[in-house]
Amino acid sequence: MSEQALAIARDALAGTQAWLVGGAVRDRLLGRPTADLDLAVAGDVEAAARTLARAARAAVFPLSQDFGAWRVVARGGAWHADVSPLIGETIEQDLAKRDFTLNAIAEPLDGGEPVDPTGGCADLAARRLRMVSPQAFDADPLRVLRLPRLACELDLRPEPATLAAGADHAAGLADVAAERVFGELKRIVASPDPLTGIELMERVGAVDAVLPELAALAGVEQSAYHHLDVYGHTLAVLAEAVALERDPFAVFGEEQGAAVAALLAEPLADELTRGDALRWGALFHDVAKPRTRAVGLAGRVSFWHHDSEGAELSRAILARLHASERLRAHVAALTRHHLRLGFLVRERPLPPRVEYRYLKACEPVEVDVTLLSVADRLATRGRRSEEAIARHLQLARELLGPALAWREHGPPRPLVRGDELADALGIARGPRLGTLLAELEEAAYAGEIASREEAIAYARTLPEPDAAGA
Repeated sequence: MSEQALAIARDALAGTQAWLVGGAVRDRLLGRPTADLDLAVAGDVEAAARTLARAARAAVFPLSQDFGAWRVVARGGAWHADVSPLIGETIEQDLAKRDFTLNAIAEPLDGGEPVDPTGGCADLAARRLRMVSPQAFDADPLRVLRLPRLACELDLRPEPATLAAGADHAAGLADVAAERVFGELKRIVASPDPLTGIELMERVGAVDAVLPELAALAGVEQSAYHHLDVYGHTLAVLAEAVALERDPFAVFGEEQGAAVAALLAEPLADELTRGDALRWGALFHDVAKPRTRAVGLAGRVSFWHHDSEGAELSRAILARLHASERLRAHVAALTRHHLRLGFLVRERPLPPRVEYRYLKACEPVEVDVTLLSVADRLATRGRRSEEAIARHLQLARELLGPALAWREHGPPRPLVRGDELADALGIARGPRLGTLLAELEEAAYAGEIASREEAIAYARTLPEPDAAGA
């Protein structure tokens, strides 16, 4: 927490009955940095919020018309404070209505011992996640998702009674606003231990409630080249994506590993990094397998078009969760192209034109989807897996450099403008011209042409569409 912000709040609200509450106290006790203050005030909440805003020279606005909360945001967004009225007549009554005991601790803003009526400090010391009361989930079903989120973010162990109560209320998640559900989900997926978070979601029934498409992967058997069903494989790919994000050097070496680490740390959308988005790609890359599964001759299992259908399905899921268009498009592209690199393994060494087509098709996720394909391959350990993994990783390393260069510099600059080419060849502006320009770009990438004159001369050698079709 910003100690400066806390000091400002103490000075500004001196003489006001106010308490630091909830996650701000919890994180303070854990020694975790946070830029958020949660304040409970007995009395005029708006007046307290405006007083704090004046003292901090910060912005202030109502946060919730229903609950009377206000938010104060420091200049530059360095910290913010949510100022809320007491729920009940005393701070003890307020704390009794909160979700988990470790969030039901209050510190008097003007000093004094913590107010801890439910034993939150002891639970925090024991790394135990416990509901404040059996009615905790009645007040807000979103707490069913908050349970696994807190557990995987803070390395906590939910007590059995709390897990059971959460499971009893999982159906209520259907009535929670999508934005709130996504807010918890994205923190679970981005947490230090998303696998534990998803396991706990399973145990309380939250996967079925908010990600039924993911739950539907369970029990979907695959070919002999896989050792897990689709659900188990999906979680294994997520685990490999997490491992790759934590230590890209193990797969890509020093130079490429540093570039991968920098890329995955970049912000993307919805307060998520590219590394976080890669995890969403891992979760959804095979999401269409149940609807595309087929069994052919000799019992051979196939999933034709699960990549393209999965792209549309992943986009629909994220739209339902009210994720941003940028995240939807990014994850859909990862899903659509996650098989491409594997299809190229037998073509090594790749001709420059094949390399170009891969990068052009996968843009703008040419690097990200290469990483996803690595996680996917590492998690696939069925028949002849070691040999397949070795070949796949070698190709990924060979393609990663060009992919990083493509992302930084883009495709080769056109050697000739479209209007110049049309005039030189005496053709109309239209689809034919676009086809020629695309062919010239590919030829330039392959090093077959290097000047405007060579580009025009090469274009003259290309057959007309009808001739090519013949």
